[in-house]
Amino acid sequence: MELRPPSTPRRASRLMSLDALRGTVMVIMAIDHIRDFFDRYSMSNSPTDLSQATAIMFLTRWITHFCMPVFMFSAGAGAFLWWNRGQKTRGQLSRFLATRAVWFLALEVVVMNFAYSFNLSAHGLTLLLVLYIFGACMLLMAALIHLPLRWLAVLSIAIIALHNLLDPWSASHFGKFGWAWHLLHQPGVIMLANHPAFVVYPILPWIGVMAAGFCFGQLFTLDDTVRRRTTLRLGLYLTAAFLVSRAVNIYGDPSHWTAQKSAVFTVLSFLNCTKYPASLDYVLMTISTALLLLAWYDGLRFSSRNPLLVFGRVPLFYFILHFYAIHFLLGVVSYIRYGSRTFSFIFNAMPAMGGPRDVYPQDFGYPLWVTYAIWIGLVAALYPLCRWFAQYKATHSSWWLSYL
Repeated sequence: MELRPPSTPRRASRLMSLDALRGTVMVIMAIDHIRDFFDRYSMSNSPTDLSQATAIMFLTRWITHFCMPVFMFSAGAGAFLWWNRGQKTRGQLSRFLATRAVWFLALEVVVMNFAYSFNLSAHGLTLLLVLYIFGACMLLMAALIHLPLRWLAVLSIAIIALHNLLDPWSASHFGKFGWAWHLLHQPGVIMLANHPAFVVYPILPWIGVMAAGFCFGQLFTLDDTVRRRTTLRLGLYLTAAFLVSRAVNIYGDPSHWTAQKSAVFTVLSFLNCTKYPASLDYVLMTISTALLLLAWYDGLRFSSRNPLLVFGRVPLFYFILHFYAIHFLLGVVSYIRYGSRTFSFIFNAMPAMGGPRDVYPQDFGYPLWVTYAIWIGLVAALYPLCRWFAQYKATHSSWWLSYL
């Protein structure tokens, strides 16, 4: 006999606050991807290298650090709400997560890798980025959701808190099984059927974040006041944990903060937590802020036309669409600037995404203010399409809509 989720006394649909939170980071996310394609500095330099980057460049990158943790955490919470809605069984949820996982993995390898380079040449490097790690974690969650929620909560916390103990080991320690270490803990290149693929997001600790979000989903079955108060307190506790852990500077992040050339840059060093793989301090810093924002959003009323709500309700549609729009716009702008020479470099991944720098013109790229200008225009341009699709999803019940 399969267990069913606890019943929700008043409503089982997703709360607007969770959609608005997801929409917020989706709007922010576009800055980073536009920067990867357009920013001149990012073609050859890291925006988090405090020895070279300006404060505004660092913060442009740093603010987008909140996107992936919120995506993974809200995906876990969304899975719980899907389970809770209509009193579905664990078996039904497991099948739903597994089929979505396969779908996400296929989208990453085919649809998204074409968006990154406009080239599916068999000789290129396959990038395993956002949709890949979503798919990998959903596949694991299809099995993990069969654990009692308390056990899953303990497991998720343990993964997030303890995985940095693995930092001293590298893939080279495991010989021919080094590929497994790249999948689990250390970014790196693996071979898929004699084809190189770069794992950017190792599974640990992202499976911990998604599982934690799934357990957090229980709060959406509580009374509004209790849920809001609990979310706020949890956000404050995690903020305190981040400040203490980072200040101690012993465990929690392989990159320790150091005194810099000014107080401002010392603060930036304090905030410069490791994302690949996501350290304990990185997760505490981002999830704590997300929970505080969620608690605030939970007390607001959102119009159905609010951009945050619109984007947050069609995340996959927005994600794929904005990548293609960015790359297409770059092609248009480059052709205006370089003419037919554009075709000699536009069908490659960007240098900021691991592509070959030598095939791009030496003067390629634009000042940072161009990134922000394109960001504003792109988000505004995508809003009507995303609003149409959000309304379509709200008024239709076809099974395939749950995969978009």
